[in-house]
Amino acid sequence: MATEQTSLTSDLLHRVVGAIAQAGGWLPFDRFMAMALYEPGLGYYANASAKFGHTPEGGSDFVTAPELTPLFGRTIARQVAQALDATGTDEVWEFGAGTGALALQVIEALADQGRALRRYTIVDLSGSLRERQRATLAAHADVVRWVDALPEHMDGVVLGNEVLDAMPVQLLVRVGGGWFERGVAMHDDQLVWADRPTALRPPLEAPGEHDYLTEIHPQAEAFVRTLADRLQRGAAFFLDYGFPEAEYFHPQRHMGTLICHRAHRSDSNPLVDVGQKDITAHVNFTGIALAAQDAGMAVLGYTSQGRFLLNAGLLTLAQAADARQNAVMQKLLNEHEMGELFKVIALAPSASADGWTPLGFSAGDRTHRL
Repeated sequence: MATEQTSLTSDLLHRVVGAIAQAGGWLPFDRFMAMALYEPGLGYYANASAKFGHTPEGGSDFVTAPELTPLFGRTIARQVAQALDATGTDEVWEFGAGTGALALQVIEALADQGRALRRYTIVDLSGSLRERQRATLAAHADVVRWVDALPEHMDGVVLGNEVLDAMPVQLLVRVGGGWFERGVAMHDDQLVWADRPTALRPPLEAPGEHDYLTEIHPQAEAFVRTLADRLQRGAAFFLDYGFPEAEYFHPQRHMGTLICHRAHRSDSNPLVDVGQKDITAHVNFTGIALAAQDAGMAVLGYTSQGRFLLNAGLLTLAQAADARQNAVMQKLLNEHEMGELFKVIALAPSASADGWTPLGFSAGDRTHRL
C-alpha cells in the first residue's frame, strides 16, 4: 500500500511541477487544489484510497454524517419526500455521493414510506468512488444511474452533503496592507507558497492593517449558477460546514479556513502529501445564496444542521433506534460537534419556490443572517 501511495504521489507531483512550469513558474492555488483532488487517476478523489470510514485503521481519513448513522439519511428522506410533493417531481440528484451511504438511506426510507423513486441520479467524477457506490447500491440498480455532467434541463430534488467545501478556492492574503493572490511555486525541488499582487478582494474586507488570509469561492458560486440554469423544477439542499459572510470574513479569522484531512487528523499544509489527503475550505453561504439569487433561484431557507434535522423529524425516527444509534445521533446535533458548524441551505427555481416551506426550516430559519 505504501509503495502504491508513493507512486501516486510521485506521478501527481510530476504533473503539478509540469503545470507550474507551463504557467510560468506560478500556479494559482485553485488550479493546484483541483489537481490535488481531481487529477484523473491520481488526485485524492480520483484515486483508490479508502477516504471514508470510522477509524484510521481501515485506511480512511474522515467520516461523514451518513456513515455515522442511517438516522441522518432517513431524516433527509423526510425532507426529500416533502420537496418532491411540493415541486411535483420524482427524481433525486446527488452530487458527490461518497460511499453511496446517503443514497441508500434515502432510497430505502422513501420506499418504506411507499414512495418509490423513478430515478436516483448520482453526479460523481471519481471512478473509484463510483465503484464503491455501485456495490453499496447494488440492490437498487434499477433506480440508480451515474452521470458525469448535467443535462441541459433537469427536474428533481438535489442533494449535496459536504460537496461545496471540496470545490477549489482562491487564496487571498493581505500582507503589509497590500493584497496578494497566494499560489504555488517550486523552490529547491519543493512546493512552496508564492504570492502575487492582485486586484481581487474578498466580499468583505477585514478592517485594520494586520496580515490576513482568506478564501474566495468562484468555482462553488459558478456551480450554483450552472445548477440554477439547468434546474427547471425542484429544489436543492446543500449541507456543509461554513458561515455567513459576516462571520466568514471576520477580522479575527485571519488564518482562513483551509484545512486538510488524513487518517482522521487535520493539518493546514496542502503542499505536503499531495493526493494523499483531503483539502477543503469552509463555505461562504452568503456567496452561495447571492449566486443563486443572481441566477434566478430563491433561497428557501438557511439554518444549522442540528436545527434542520430536528425540524425534519430526527427525534421521531430515533425513538425506534437502538442506544448506540441514539448516542451517535448526538454528534449530528450537538453545537460543539456537527450541529452548529454544519449548515443547510435550500434553493429552488422560481417555478418551484412559492407556496411551501421546507420541513427543515419550519423553526429557527436564519436566512436573514446571510
